[in-house]
Amino acid sequence: MKLKKREAILGYFYISPWLIGFLIFVAGPMIASLYFSFCDYQLLIPPKWIGINNYVRIFSDDPLFMKSLWNTLYYTVGSVILGVIGSLILAVLLNQRVRGETIFRSMFYLPTLTPAVAMAILWGWLFNTEFGLINRTLARIGIQGPAWLYSTEWVIPSFIIMSLWGIGGSRMIILLAGLQGIPQELYDAAEVDGVNWWTRFRYVTFPLLSPSLFFVTVTGIISSFQVFTTSYIMTSGGPANASLFYVLYLYRNAFEYFKMGYASALAWILFIIVIILTLLQFRLAGKWVYYGGQ
Repeated sequence: MKLKKREAILGYFYISPWLIGFLIFVAGPMIASLYFSFCDYQLLIPPKWIGINNYVRIFSDDPLFMKSLWNTLYYTVGSVILGVIGSLILAVLLNQRVRGETIFRSMFYLPTLTPAVAMAILWGWLFNTEFGLINRTLARIGIQGPAWLYSTEWVIPSFIIMSLWGIGGSRMIILLAGLQGIPQELYDAAEVDGVNWWTRFRYVTFPLLSPSLFFVTVTGIISSFQVFTTSYIMTSGGPANASLFYVLYLYRNAFEYFKMGYASALAWILFIIVIILTLLQFRLAGKWVYYGGQ
């Protein structure tokens, strides 16, 4: 027992820099925000305890709450589904044994290193109605392009299209690593049996890749609920709040309207929504995720 205690103390000593940072910069602010969510806190004046009034107001007297939540859900569904499918297709293509495969992998990964601000400015130019490259290209083939970022119907699809910029990023790398972990003899056995490529993908690739797909889906949903930079720079939530994402609305309440208590309540609602969605995915994982030891 003494040896175990010494090992435990030594282990905590080694992780103490991270542990101290976590307590100061993560756990501490979370606890403070939980307290502020029950207060009328205007940032420049001391917080005043008001109980659950902030939460009652969110669900009963704040139409922008549901608007921002719907916009975020819309974006999440579109960007995660298309992003995972796009990353999977790209990973399968880059898993082929061809000359210069490492160069191709680097080429598809490099665009994801672009800073978010620079990417937003670039896509803002591409989506410009008058001189944007997309509408100019469509005009050359006789198609009138939509208003994109200036249309209430097209602004969210525009952000979903822009999110596909990241299909060659870490999500593709994770899926590519999963593909390379599948034993080649399984494909050889399937080829001897004379099955086509779709059957091989359905009964060999997909089951063995399902843990990686599950991971990128969970992390993709969590990150998509935090979309902020592109909307803040490109549209500022417009037109007519059609691109007012949840975190952007939270930011406005905290740092533009100085309603820090109300923003803290919004943050905890977002936290609960993400936790519920994550637990739901883990609950459903048993129906389609396959692990080798099972």
